[in-house]
Amino acid sequence: MLAEMRIQGLGVIDDATLELHQGLTVVTGETGVGKTMVVTGLHLLSGGRADASRVRTGAERAVVEGRFSLAENSPALTVAEDSGAAPDEDGSLIAVRSVSSDGRSRAHLGGRTVPVGVLSELTDQLLAVHGQNDQLRLLRAGEQRAVLDRSAGSAVSRPLAEYRKVRAEWLRISRELTERTENAREMAREADLLRHGLTEIDSVAPKPGEDVELVALTRRLADTDVLREAAAGAQFDLTGSAEADGGSDALGALGLIGDARRRIAASEDPALRELDSRLAEAAALLADVGTELGGYLDRLDVDPAELERALARQAELKLLTRKYAADVDGVLAWAEDARERLSGMDVSEEALEAMAARRDELAVELAKLAGELTTARLAAARELGAAVTKELAGLAMPQARLEVAVFDRVAGAGDPTALQVGGRAVQAGPDGVDEVELQLVPHPGAPALPVHKGASGGELSRVMLAIEVVLSHADPVPTMVFDEVDAGVGGRAAVEIGRRLARLARSHQVVVVTHLAQVAAYADRHLVVDKVSGNAGVTRSGVRMLNHNQRVVELARMLAGMEATESGRAHAEELLATAEADREAHRAKKTRKR
Repeated sequence: MLAEMRIQGLGVIDDATLELHQGLTVVTGETGVGKTMVVTGLHLLSGGRADASRVRTGAERAVVEGRFSLAENSPALTVAEDSGAAPDEDGSLIAVRSVSSDGRSRAHLGGRTVPVGVLSELTDQLLAVHGQNDQLRLLRAGEQRAVLDRSAGSAVSRPLAEYRKVRAEWLRISRELTERTENAREMAREADLLRHGLTEIDSVAPKPGEDVELVALTRRLADTDVLREAAAGAQFDLTGSAEADGGSDALGALGLIGDARRRIAASEDPALRELDSRLAEAAALLADVGTELGGYLDRLDVDPAELERALARQAELKLLTRKYAADVDGVLAWAEDARERLSGMDVSEEALEAMAARRDELAVELAKLAGELTTARLAAARELGAAVTKELAGLAMPQARLEVAVFDRVAGAGDPTALQVGGRAVQAGPDGVDEVELQLVPHPGAPALPVHKGASGGELSRVMLAIEVVLSHADPVPTMVFDEVDAGVGGRAAVEIGRRLARLARSHQVVVVTHLAQVAAYADRHLVVDKVSGNAGVTRSGVRMLNHNQRVVELARMLAGMEATESGRAHAEELLATAEADREAHRAKKTRKR
């Protein structure tokens, strides 16, 4: 919910803080004091268009700050986390929007600068603002279908989810079949090239890293004489050479170590004799190296044809690396990719027939699901129309009737999403094959017209209010804002509007800007916008929270400007008593149900 909002330098409002109730908060005030700036501020906080003309004269910028209290599972938290913002220690989230006098706009969330679009995404989860211009939202076909689907709940959501799943597969198969059919010649040519490349690679059968290994091998084979000389010399240095009679012709390192050990062994000094063990270790290590050098020399005695075979293999691999990749590993990767591409390039008559059969199977399944979806929407349309019509009867529209029309979305010529349903070519959109239109019958005998044609601005607001009341159980947005929803209404109908807003406030936070005392009387919290003359004759507005006595005065003023008369106060007290009696009746009803 929106716990608090601060407005600075916006329109006639200099600096005002609104503490909002979790139930029904009403904002009242005389004409021209800036009541609608509350809604304007909410629009800015929701990422709406920044208008420099709204900045208060003499102010550098207008600033709107909102503090939201969020539930632990609120999707708004995900939006905040994705943007790098974080709630305060008390769990609240601060959103700020500023507009400078030159039209530049900035947005902040959780203390971080964010794009304005992030505020829009955030408030989509938290606020539904129904201002005097927001009825346009209800005029969009997609929004009217969403209203109907929301009212239907799982009766529509389940088949719609299955429909979308099948539709995605149907479109994929259809696109692939079209592509294979239209590009069969090019695909066949490409497939031949891929198969030729795979045949060439398979005939050579390269192994991962084989080219690197061959470079090392050929270098070693080509340098055999040099390597033999180096290894033999190293072995001689280690072992030396011995004459047949056992005399030493040339002592190697091992012989020298042996002499050293004999000299030490002849000594009687314990400190010197301790070095013998270390010389023994050195002798053992050198003997191991000598043995390995001998083995290395044995391996150098290879078949002279081995170098020729290695060079020939290198030539084979180079043919592949010149054509397909920079090295053997790249060639193997190309081959794997080619096999994968070939698996999806079968343009044979049999493959195309099998794909067409699968497409047709999916089309039949999709048409069945579309029919089930339409049936569910028709049932929901009757229920929604009846429920909203019942609400309209208490909103000064006693003869009006809302009808929810569900009809086919006709497919145009060449439409790739055309689907045969019941012998009709309809467009299989992501939300089904249905168009939904809210139609208003203003009085018996009148034709049903789309709501934007059959209802005035005030009536359209009441239609929206009636829909929100009916769908309150299914609306995930916790806060609803209504601006002048009671336009053109008075008397008993105004009381009914107040009663319905109070009913809506049982499940949602509701903020209402109103000029009707009958609506304001139902508030859980009453805020009033006042004008105060400042220095140099500059007029500014502020916002006050009213106590009971102040509410009586304000309601009397709203009724007929009679706040100073006993009769005006008496009427205001009566309105408050009526609203309180309604609340008590509701609480008693809930208690009986328990």
